[in-house]
Amino acid sequence: MAYQCENCKLRSKYDQKPTSLVGRFWRWHINFCPGWKAYFTSLPAEKQQELRIKYQFVKYQKKQ
Repeated sequence: MAYQCENCKLRSKYDQKPTSLVGRFWRWHINFCPGWKAYFTSLPAEKQQELRIKYQFVKYQKKQ
């Protein structure tokens, strides 16, 4: 399945300027977005870790 999260315009705004209103909205939004969850959990563990670091994202970690 193809997810649009990789090309999301809001994500692009965050990447350009994280402190902008749109950037902060996108960052808040990914905490509960079902599309982001599906996209994020479909990624390999290495890519998930990269995104966790880049976006300070702590959700959807596998319990050990």
